Amino acid sequence: MYRVAEKTTAPLPMTEEEFGARATLVGSVTYDEIKNAQSMLTYTDTLELTEPARLRYAVRYVNAAGQRAAFSNFLMIEPAAKVANPPTNLTGTVSEPAITLKWEAPATNVEGSTPANLLGYNVYRRTGVNTAADQLLNQSAVTTTEFPDRTFKFGEKYSYFVRAVSLGTLGKPVESLDSNLVSVTPVDIYPPSAPGGISIVAAPGKLSMFWAPNPESDIAGYLVYRSIDRNTPIDNWTVLTSTVWTRTTFTDQNVEPGKTYYYYLRAVDTSGNKSQPSEIVSETVP
Repeated sequence: MYRVAEKTTAPLPMTEEEFGARATLVGSVTYDEIKNAQSMLTYTDTLELTEPARLRYAVRYVNAAGQRAAFSNFLMIEPAAKVANPPTNLTGTVSEPAITLKWEAPATNVEGSTPANLLGYNVYRRTGVNTAADQLLNQSAVTTTEFPDRTFKFGEKYSYFVRAVSLGTLGKPVESLDSNLVSVTPVDIYPPSAPGGISIVAAPGKLSMFWAPNPESDIAGYLVYRSIDRNTPIDNWTVLTSTVWTRTTFTDQNVEPGKTYYYYLRAVDTSGNKSQPSEIVSETVP
């Protein structure tokens, strides 16, 4: 592993010959480490920066005879001298409108100095186990230690992590390492609101009901209940819909002239949660 350190204001172009003339050998990976590697080889370059710098890295193979291959592609970075440590103790709490994430702020920078160089936080979400699809949830740096994810879906498995954002070289933001990973699989146990705006219209041989659609996005439909006695316990009323009714109108034609019938509705969501009973409406068949 070779490195060239230069000022951040130095010209950007650099030829392979110039790199080879100026580069310092900073470390190596042995043959045994290569054989035992599970996937990518890694090397950590420990830095002691006292001022902003631009670093260029390249790697090349050396055979047993000491012959060196050409340099790899160049990696160019401008590390910040003081970067905050990652947030800690990340937790996630599920409610109906949001998965609320909370964490603790870092107290120090990576090299131990205080106070932490902290502009805010970036919050990331991973769906399933696909690390390549990590999604940044916030549009600008979060300035508190709490963030509500309102874009989740019930039944999906999510993992979250947070990174501190520091002020880096030339005023550019620099992220910390990841916080601890917290996994959440939200389950929908939250019933929809009771249907409202119910009206009923009588006609010979039938009673027709109309109501406003529920505001929830996961409504599967409605159940219609009937009784001929207003005082019958509500759980003992007859269910007129054998399956969830997907429309917002219902006509009861199994009625007798001169009788009064009472009705109420329950909304049902796609997870099978039932709402509380709606208001009771009634009408007499002509």
